[in-house]
Amino acid sequence: MRMNLAICISGGGTTMHNVLIAHKNKRLPLINPALIISSRPDAGGIEKALKEGISGKDIVVIDRKRFKSSDDFGEAIIQECRLRKVDLIAQCGFIPLMPSIVIQEYRSMIFNQHPGPLDQDRLGFGGKGMYGKSVHHAVIYFAKRVGRHFLTEATAHRVTDTVDGGALLGIRKVDIMEDDDAFSLAARVLPQEHKLVIEMIDKFSREGKLCDIRRNTPLIRENEKDLLIEAKKAGIEVFPNG
Repeated sequence: MRMNLAICISGGGTTMHNVLIAHKNKRLPLINPALIISSRPDAGGIEKALKEGISGKDIVVIDRKRFKSSDDFGEAIIQECRLRKVDLIAQCGFIPLMPSIVIQEYRSMIFNQHPGPLDQDRLGFGGKGMYGKSVHHAVIYFAKRVGRHFLTEATAHRVTDTVDGGALLGIRKVDIMEDDDAFSLAARVLPQEHKLVIEMIDKFSREGKLCDIRRNTPLIRENEKDLLIEAKKAGIEVFPNG
């Protein structure tokens, strides 16, 4: 039985595009891309979805600014998902905070991607302001000063009320090169994000669930907390818009 997938985007939709290509190439045989939700009417991903054969009626713009409350925004998302009997929601570059009522409705059936290392309820490269190249800049800043070998990661995690605070679902490690900057590192991490999201969707379609994973040791040591704060601040200052 095929499962219906909703993909939430806000911008160019590169991850969404890779998912749709994977579906077209029979790499996601148990998935039906049933709904694309864009938080912006001018998102470049809309055109990509149309070119990949998604019907215009299944590409819906739900702009947070048009709703008085988070619950109203969430109810609009839920209605579109219910209409198409969505089984799984993938946030692929979705900027608005997902409303609590959506998370409750689709608990265990909604996940997000992230371009850096996370550690759920412990210290990591997530939280407010940590998206796009701000993450990569922060990771490089940290790695150059921490005094131990440090890798970056593309990660997938459950969506909760806390930004980037959900349990880890998948990790793909990426080396940091000596001459890396945020742009070069982003270019190597992004393909791993795409592969990880496709892997998560395929796993859910075959097993009907995604299992939490937890690191054996904390990503960030207690004595590195101040350096992490400094690194994240530097990333946001250099790339305030991600």
